[in-house]
Amino acid sequence: METASRVELIVKGNLPEVPSQYIQPPEARPHLHNSGDAASIPTVDLSSSDSAREAIGDACRNWGAFHVINHGVPIHLLDRMRSLGLSFFQDSPMEEKLRYSCDSTSAASEGYGSRMLLGAKDDVVLDWRDYFDHHTFPLSRRNPSRWPIHPPDYRQVVGEYADEMKKLAQMLLELISESLGLPCSSIEEAVGEIYQNITVSYYPPCPQPELTLGLQSHSDMGAITLLIQDDVGGLQLYKDAQWLTVPPISDAILVLIADQTEIITNGIYKSAQHRAVTNANRARLSVATFHDPSKTARIAPVSQLSPPSYKEVVYGQYVSSWYSKGPEGKRNLDALLY
Repeated sequence: METASRVELIVKGNLPEVPSQYIQPPEARPHLHNSGDAASIPTVDLSSSDSAREAIGDACRNWGAFHVINHGVPIHLLDRMRSLGLSFFQDSPMEEKLRYSCDSTSAASEGYGSRMLLGAKDDVVLDWRDYFDHHTFPLSRRNPSRWPIHPPDYRQVVGEYADEMKKLAQMLLELISESLGLPCSSIEEAVGEIYQNITVSYYPPCPQPELTLGLQSHSDMGAITLLIQDDVGGLQLYKDAQWLTVPPISDAILVLIADQTEIITNGIYKSAQHRAVTNANRARLSVATFHDPSKTARIAPVSQLSPPSYKEVVYGQYVSSWYSKGPEGKRNLDALLY
């Protein structure tokens, strides 16, 4: 594993400028003072499923994203998950962190890493981010011995968090199905067995935030993503041809519709194009929980929403294309349009 690729080590070197491989091309650089505010992003109260169903439908049509409150996940668990992630990145010695290094030659491999896309092309611009990826569902993939041992409750909390997030994801997929007039099980049946990964992302302070991105523009590959962030902020959604900053809400969970749900709903609901920007003063942390199909699943629009606008795709092939070609917004999804 190339330790030089860790953003944390670059920051500790006190370089006045970011290395060239992290500098985005001019058209991709963030305009930090000109971005809009996504304060109007919907917040859906899940305490009433009837009103939530309608609100979710509107949010999926118009945003591809929404916050949920009264979601049933204990708030202390959200707080502890954030604090454990921060402790790993800020308190663990680099030697210990590197013991959990992921396989840089394999897409979405479990462990501690920095580089997201595969390949050794010099023209790949790197994200200003380090991360830890946990494989949590199906349970046959869950091996806590691959996760940090400090703090002492790290592994237990990640397991509990994974269980709660899966329950919430399944409830949301039911509500999303019903909001389209479909049976509640439609989307989950189209997805099949859920594969869940939890990625804790750490964005160190950046000396030149106007030249970099913490995470490049993309939409998530799978079915649905549930995200919490700290109070620093930096997540942006692309809507109506502009980037809007999503304000952190400590007790809420941000729901991002992902590409396979766009396909299954035949484009009625759109996946959320998003990115992360950096700042010069404060490190930022987020925890994204991805819920995806198996690599062998065949994904296509449900029959009730015909004629199909998207070609059927084997999810594993979609993932391979995403990681090898790069997301560049939503180009991998757009390639499936008839």
